[in-house]
Amino acid sequence: MTPFETEAASATGVMLELISFEIGGQEYCIDVRSVREIRGWTPATPMPQTPDYILGVINLRGAVMPVLDLRCRLGLGRTEPSSRHVIVVIQHGSRLAGILVDGVQETFQLAASLLQTPPAMGSDASEQFVDAIIPLEGRMLSRLVVGSLLPLETVGEAA
Repeated sequence: MTPFETEAASATGVMLELISFEIGGQEYCIDVRSVREIRGWTPATPMPQTPDYILGVINLRGAVMPVLDLRCRLGLGRTEPSSRHVIVVIQHGSRLAGILVDGVQETFQLAASLLQTPPAMGSDASEQFVDAIIPLEGRMLSRLVVGSLLPLETVGEAA
């Protein structure tokens, strides 16, 4: 959602349903409608010539899907996956991918009016991962733009 869309949603009293998760002690959230399922960590098969944030691919009931290290994608370092990590399977349009997170926290609803536009941080607008900040009960959540997280082409689209 762009800052303009965020303001429009705030004015109409729209309620959002989000799912939150943790990466490196920080809380992030995405629209729950983007989530297809949540899975335990499954080692991914590495693929050559991929960006460093792509851990590889897994087989999701017959569909080969890339798995992204979300910590690495956000520029926060690499994750050493273990059994305590989970893969959140997300879908954006026809693109399907898993994002590796430290843990899923909760699903919740809130008024769109609580979303605040993130301050300008001098990053490239084409790589904007956070479209809103949500101050909530003493916490600070960053809402991620699902479409920006995904690689431009997935392995499935290359076929």
